[in-house]
Amino acid sequence: MSYLFKPADYKPLLDLQQTELGITKIKDFFQANLSSELRLRRVTAPLFVLRGTGLNDDLNGVERAVNFAIKDMNNARAEVVHSLAKWKRLTLADYDIENGYGIYTDMNAIRADEELGNLHSLYVDQWDWERVMTDEERNINFLKDIVRRIYATLLRTEYLVSENFPGIKPCLPDELTFIHAEELRKLYPQLSPKERENEITKQYKAVFVIGIGGALGDGEKHDGRAPDYDDWTTIAENGLPGLNGDILLWNPVLEMCFEISSMGIRVDKTALLRQLEITGKQDRLELYFHKRLAEGTLPLSIGGGIGQSRLCMFFLRKAHIGEIQASIWPEDMRETCQSLNINLI
Repeated sequence: MSYLFKPADYKPLLDLQQTELGITKIKDFFQANLSSELRLRRVTAPLFVLRGTGLNDDLNGVERAVNFAIKDMNNARAEVVHSLAKWKRLTLADYDIENGYGIYTDMNAIRADEELGNLHSLYVDQWDWERVMTDEERNINFLKDIVRRIYATLLRTEYLVSENFPGIKPCLPDELTFIHAEELRKLYPQLSPKERENEITKQYKAVFVIGIGGALGDGEKHDGRAPDYDDWTTIAENGLPGLNGDILLWNPVLEMCFEISSMGIRVDKTALLRQLEITGKQDRLELYFHKRLAEGTLPLSIGGGIGQSRLCMFFLRKAHIGEIQASIWPEDMRETCQSLNINLI
């Protein structure tokens, strides 16, 4: 219950039927526009992968993957995906996607270790995307260009929602603000990383925080990242580490920072070896994905995930992700939400 935010005088702007219509419109419109903006084609994705291949996303490296034995494969164990960060890169290679083009897919996952609340559910649905790039594009300017393209798609989606539901007014600024995690630390040295995100997003309403996963000036990380997909150790032209980041929006209902996407330029062989050494994970070099990357049979790429339910929650001005998706919630959370006019599906 400590993770349930209780907005004062909350009243949903849409009823259940309008909400379902809004979800459909947002999902159809956003994925079509994202595909056009980044030149992505849709592919079919797995719900689970074999354990021991290195394909599953490790998130912060401590979350448990839901797993089960496969009776018809001598009880080999499969894991429900956390995300498709590595699988997508293999798919770029297998589909022989050319430079400047990429793929996207509907990713569905179960994250048993999530701390349940307004923003987090056991069930995760997002658009996972990945695009082939060149070595010359492995720089901060290219990262920013892709982020701006995604943000432009968010702006168009917000306009669509306001046109279809006049009671929902646009709130996003025309431009996204970029800031590095180290700059953010220096700005608010007494605050925690999450508190810093809250302050900067409250001020600018839409922010991209760069450089997540590597140690900052005080030796601490802004947040955790697995060592084998995003490149968080490359030194950019401004001398600050990291070619990845998060898109953060100011949520007017919850009055707090709201992460909508995590993304970044992916590791090349050099960055992979460096980050595995930093984290003490060199044993992963024996796994299928890591061998392919070290052998040079996977393309350079940039990619990320964009939360589907979160996107709908934000644009439809909902106070809880459970108003968008069907999931399991503690009974006391359900009772409290009902008393706050938060109607969990």
